[in-house]
Amino acid sequence: MPESPTRLERAQSMKPSDFKRHYGVHWQTFTTMIDAYQAAQTKKKKSGRPAALTLEEQILFTLEFWREYPTMFHHGFEWGVHETTAIRTVRRVEDALIASGLFSLPSKRALREDVSLEVIVVDVAETPIERPKKSSVGSTAVRKSVTPLKAK
Repeated sequence: MPESPTRLERAQSMKPSDFKRHYGVHWQTFTTMIDAYQAAQTKKKKSGRPAALTLEEQILFTLEFWREYPTMFHHGFEWGVHETTAIRTVRRVEDALIASGLFSLPSKRALREDVSLEVIVVDVAETPIERPKKSSVGSTAVRKSVTPLKAK
């Protein structure tokens, strides 16, 4: 029985537009993420137990999580890893990519400085509403027996 391709092999065989649609980033961005994550992994002093997923698969795993945002239990089940492994993997990849400085978002101050504000003023002053005067002349209740019947 032929062995089915791994997720990484399937991702590599995708058209660039399909890769972008599925994972949310371009292939070049993905390769940059791999380089940054490998650099972070080589700086580690203690290696520990080998990861269940390769470095490339860990990044694909994280990208799928960001794109679809499933529960960690569901996402881990789909990839064949435990829920806690899924949580640690996403956190480890996020921390490494942010620490690299290549994938950090601009600060709140930088975002505020780039925004040009437009102010719209709306006059919401209270104005009196025209209402009928309350008097007993125009609003006397009438009994049903007084109303004319429809002709048959």
